[in-house]
Amino acid sequence: MNREEVGSVFSALPARPASVNQPEGNGWGEESPRELSPATGSAAADDLLLDAYSRAIMGAVGRASPSVVNIEVHQAAGRTRSGEPRERRGGGSGFVFTPDGLILTNSHVVHDSRRIEVTLADGRRMPASAIGDDPASDLAVIRINEARVDEPGLTAAALGDSQQLRVGQVVVAIGNPYGFQSTVTAGVVSALGRSLRSYSGRLIDDVIQTDAALNPGNSGGPLVDSAGRVVGVNTATILPAQGICFAIGINTAKFVASRLLRDGRIRRSYIGVSAQTVPVHRRVVRFYDLAKESGALVLSVEENSPAKRAGLRDGDIIVALEGKPVAGVDDLHRVLTDVRVGVSCSLTVLRRTEKLEVKIVPEEAK
Repeated sequence: MNREEVGSVFSALPARPASVNQPEGNGWGEESPRELSPATGSAAADDLLLDAYSRAIMGAVGRASPSVVNIEVHQAAGRTRSGEPRERRGGGSGFVFTPDGLILTNSHVVHDSRRIEVTLADGRRMPASAIGDDPASDLAVIRINEARVDEPGLTAAALGDSQQLRVGQVVVAIGNPYGFQSTVTAGVVSALGRSLRSYSGRLIDDVIQTDAALNPGNSGGPLVDSAGRVVGVNTATILPAQGICFAIGINTAKFVASRLLRDGRIRRSYIGVSAQTVPVHRRVVRFYDLAKESGALVLSVEENSPAKRAGLRDGDIIVALEGKPVAGVDDLHRVLTDVRVGVSCSLTVLRRTEKLEVKIVPEEAK
């Protein structure tokens, strides 16, 4: 198309009649942006700038952050040369989960504490005391001293259901580290059903893996979903790896908190063996139709222990307890948590190539 043809095409377009009431445009039927009035411009502009993801994060933080507290702990750290007691300070985060001032946090935050102080979301500092802590699950419950149900600024968090979580779901980690109120990081659930070794040596089951960044000051703070419901308790991060952080499922926390409130501790069973995980010969697995291809090899049996009284020997391989398969030491710990103390139960072991059923009465672990 030459220049004359182009000119004829544009000259054929109808001219836009001039009118004082006609909105300003760009000549192609599109209106130019209108100037917002001061009365309506601010709120409308904010709504346009915020997308659905941002609004979801802001809503979750707004609902959950009033429950998040900072915990300052004073622990004994020996004595000075003059004999004066010396203190070591530490701390972390936590969240209020009852209207009368009960707070859920990590065991490693408040373990062996001599004095605890809590800073609420409104900035008030209040003394607190430990109700109980469970190093095996890294959870603890503390209570604000002399807190009332109608205490101003005391807001209980809404607890969710960690069994309803799905991989890829948006979650928000909220903490109150080092006095910086409501530090927020957002991410997604990276994996479910992880296992994490607690500092007591036991295995914590059903741990949530997330890429929401954590730091040591966030320990004990809540992991919440987009509705602001607590679905986990932030507990650990792998420092050399980026984006691998862990939280204990809120369902586990509910169970532990109820036992701590009732008994002050978690009662776990003990049988008195030292063991390690070993594979079981494939022929033995097939012959006895075992559910797992490994078991817990008994390395030694303690004197005057339930295992000794039941007749367990070095070299026995534990493959089941109360009908539940035992694939190794971690499975044995897990099953012993559910077994009732002082009640006779059935222990399935392999002794050389023979399968035996042994009656054993677990005792309470000290």
